[in-house]
Amino acid sequence: MTLTSLIIILLATGLAIGFISGLLGIGGGIIMTPVQYWLYTSHGISGEVAIKLAFATSLAVILPTAASGVWQHQKRGSINWKAAALMGIFTAVGSFTGASLAAHIPGAVLKICFGLLTLLVAIRMLTVKIQDVDRPIRQNYWLWFALAFPLGVITGILGIGGGILVIPVLVLVLRFRMHNAVGTSLAMMLFTSAGGILGYIVNGLHVTGLPDHTLGYIYWPAWLALAAGSMILAQLGAITAHKVKGRYLNYLLVALLFYISLDMLGVIGWIGRLLLG
Repeated sequence: MTLTSLIIILLATGLAIGFISGLLGIGGGIIMTPVQYWLYTSHGISGEVAIKLAFATSLAVILPTAASGVWQHQKRGSINWKAAALMGIFTAVGSFTGASLAAHIPGAVLKICFGLLTLLVAIRMLTVKIQDVDRPIRQNYWLWFALAFPLGVITGILGIGGGILVIPVLVLVLRFRMHNAVGTSLAMMLFTSAGGILGYIVNGLHVTGLPDHTLGYIYWPAWLALAAGSMILAQLGAITAHKVKGRYLNYLLVALLFYISLDMLGVIGWIGRLLLG
């Protein structure tokens, strides 16, 4: 694969995750991670290093992408800043902890955990009826904190912004409307991704065998291509989100989760080989 092809794939991926991020309130790590993993391994980088580069770089892209989407959601008043800030502080601490742990976990284990987690969330979101109506939000701050830290740890380990976990928690546990959950989730990512980025930088500074142009585990050429595309379409995704009913946003999120989880667990590849062979 040529350098030009690599850049085109990353730019296209960035455009896709930008739109999906603004639309569904997720960081896009569930898309960026498998794409990067495939690209890095196809260029001879070991799977052990590739998965951690993918996780760290995804988190670094999520920060500006989330900021772009937050600006549009804020204009529409769909962000609960009290929840975003208070929970975001604890998800940031948890994300730094998770990123530090991930540096010492085998890459194959991280890949399987990523697939299983997204599959479980998809099943949960599919089996619960989303009530897209105003309900009293649970204002128990201790509950907010108790939920936020483990969410941060998981997102830090798996290199995701956390939207695929945060949105179900906000909707199913804290009783947010879907549109408010999308906006608040993006705002929390500003905190969560910052904690994870720091963790992957600190724990990757002295690792050998990384490609050129990295800071810790963050691979800057990929970051530039992904971030350039994602920031452009995050605005359009956020605008579109307010034109779509909450239950349809839920269906889109579930479909995306199922595909990514099956891909990371190797099921999509197995089906492809079965059909071709």
